[in-house]
Amino acid sequence: MTKLKVIFLLILFLHSSHFLFSQRADSKLISIQEMFDLAEANSRSIRTYDLTEKEAEQAVQIAKNALLPSVDVSLSASYLGDGWIADRDFSNGANAPMPHFGNNFAIEASQVIYAGGAISNSIAVAKLRKQLARLDKVRNREDIRFLLVGNYLELFKLQNQAAVYRKNIEQTVHLLADVKARQKEGLALKNDITRHELQLKTLEQALLQINNGITIANNELVTVLGMPLETSIRVDTCLLNSLPVISNEVDWQVTALESSPLLQQAKLGIEESRHNEKIVNAERLPSVALIAGDHLDGPITNEVPPINKNFNYWYVGIGIKYNLASLYKTGSKSRLARYSHQKAVENELLLRDNIQTQVKASHVRFAEAFAMYDTQKKSLELAEQNYDVINNRYLNDLALITDMLDAGNSKLSAELQVVNARINILFNYYKLKKATGTL
Repeated sequence: MTKLKVIFLLILFLHSSHFLFSQRADSKLISIQEMFDLAEANSRSIRTYDLTEKEAEQAVQIAKNALLPSVDVSLSASYLGDGWIADRDFSNGANAPMPHFGNNFAIEASQVIYAGGAISNSIAVAKLRKQLARLDKVRNREDIRFLLVGNYLELFKLQNQAAVYRKNIEQTVHLLADVKARQKEGLALKNDITRHELQLKTLEQALLQINNGITIANNELVTVLGMPLETSIRVDTCLLNSLPVISNEVDWQVTALESSPLLQQAKLGIEESRHNEKIVNAERLPSVALIAGDHLDGPITNEVPPINKNFNYWYVGIGIKYNLASLYKTGSKSRLARYSHQKAVENELLLRDNIQTQVKASHVRFAEAFAMYDTQKKSLELAEQNYDVINNRYLNDLALITDMLDAGNSKLSAELQVVNARINILFNYYKLKKATGTL
């Protein structure tokens, strides 16, 4: 087989492998929004936080149950043995016959009408914890989305890099064929062929590493999305057609203060600590309840001799309960609750500062990404011009092979950097949205 046939088969292999990779039966084109929807439906982490939110909903219902009346019912049947009667010095003892069947039925209801605010504040705390659980789910969703976006854009970057490398391998193969033809005519040296072959091997090795990176990134995505592991994800290349624009940092800061789930959780933490403080202080106040009951007992054993009859009585009234120990136990609890409230306030202020700092840094990087993109576009333009000039000079024996290789490497690097710069704009945009809590 001639060397020309080898080159032809190599080109054919590169094209066919690319076609097979991108057009596999199990490949799937997915946009970022579709990826988010799949994660919402299939992510185990999101489902776990859904269950946590449902638990918090039930906790609210349990707390509200304290507003409902309590009803206690008891029913018993017993065997009563005979009694024994004696003097106080235990002399002159005698058996006292008793009715042997005993029964008791009692029903008692109570309704708390005042508890110092303990019940209402407990319900408020349960509702706040429900909101905290919802915000935990929002935070988890944003963490997952940011992780997915990072892997998705990394896959985008790698797939574009692979395309650039395949293009440059094809160009190198053509150039190698030209050099071999020139060498047969005595217009090129064997060393020139060796340099091109070395360059080709270097490009092939880099392409292999890129393809391995694509496999790894693809596997991470399909695992989180709950898709079959053999699925090959194809990114939506239309993303680069409409890049986001730079907006005022102040707008992002305002959005962060309004939308950040972390900051919202900190504010809810302040409210929760305030209600906990009221719950502690309620221990110093009495609780008042309406009570009602009915009892049916038999026989009547507090008479001598016992009366073998049923005795029924009922009652209604108001009960007041006060824990005297609260006078000396509640003070330390109250101070602890007050410190917890102060800590929650300070935590909210600290978190506000941290979020503003993160938004500032993310916005700076976002603007920097645009500047880097403009620089890389100019670098690519110059690298292409330089490559065309060197290529023409080389074909006319006016440039060395080293010049040609350097020009090709510069062009390859510039092409990769332009693609990376566009993708970095998207990544920093989503990072800014993550910092503001709007991803």
